Parts: sequence; structure tokens; C-alpha cells
Amino acid sequence: MKSERTLVLVKPDGVQRLLAGRVISRFEDRGLKIVAMKLMPVSRKLAETHYAVHAARPFFAGLVDFITSGPVVSLVLEGPNAITVVRSMVGATKPHEAAPGTIRGDFGLETAKNLIHASDAPETAAAEIALWFTPGELVEYTRGVDDWVLSDEE
Repeated sequence: MKSERTLVLVKPDGVQRLLAGRVISRFEDRGLKIVAMKLMPVSRKLAETHYAVHAARPFFAGLVDFITSGPVVSLVLEGPNAITVVRSMVGATKPHEAAPGTIRGDFGLETAKNLIHASDAPETAAAEIALWFTPGELVEYTRGVDDWVLSDEE
């Protein structure tokens, strides 16, 4: 499988609860490669653009208020089937429905504070990555462990 990229946000509750490092470690332990990462405040404009698909929904204002309430850790992960792998690791949107062993299943209690965002499709990932990072912030490199994590097959 060809490598793909996905956007992940450790939301303000994950940062405030000191879980960002533990969450990132899970992705690295799985074998995914970090190609961009930053700790940042989220402007209302960025939040409204990111959540634009939900603009007509009654919970839109709450989403924007929450994601702008504190810093987030934004990162781009890369690897085979990265979008599917990350989403399975994140767990169901509603933490009470998320399986134990997933990030939301292990650390979350409420849907409004569900710790993490992950892109849901290749098109969404590309658009979200472009929204949160400039091309110059994406780093191309080879890790020493790649021979032990990735196969040469596609």
C-alpha cells in the first residue's frame, strides 16, 4: 500500500490534561511517521474554516468555542493506510461508545470533549493538512526504523 498522510489534532482538553505526549507516542509506537507538528492557539477563522461542513448544525458554535479555548497540538502523520489506521486508533466519536484500547475509549468521557480529531478520508486529509500547515512545514525524511516497520511491497 502506498503511503498516505492524515491530519491529527490533539484538542485543548488533551493538551490541558497532559495527554498530548501519550497520544503521540501511540501513533509512533504503531509505526506512523510524524512529518509535521506544532503546538498552537487556534483562531476563530481557522476553527470556522475547519468545521465549515458543520456550519448549519446547532453544535457548530460549541465546536468553534471549544477548539479555540486553548492550544492544540496539530500533526501530520504518514504511513500505509494512515487514515484508516489513525481513525481505528482514535475510536468512536462518542467516547462512551469507543472501544477500550482506543484513545477516546481509554481517555474520554464526553462527546464534547473527545480529545482528538483525525481526518476521515484522503480528500479531507489533503484539505485539512493544507489548512493547518504550509508545504514548507511538511518534512520529508527517512527514519532508521522504516526498514523494520515498512515493507517494500505496495
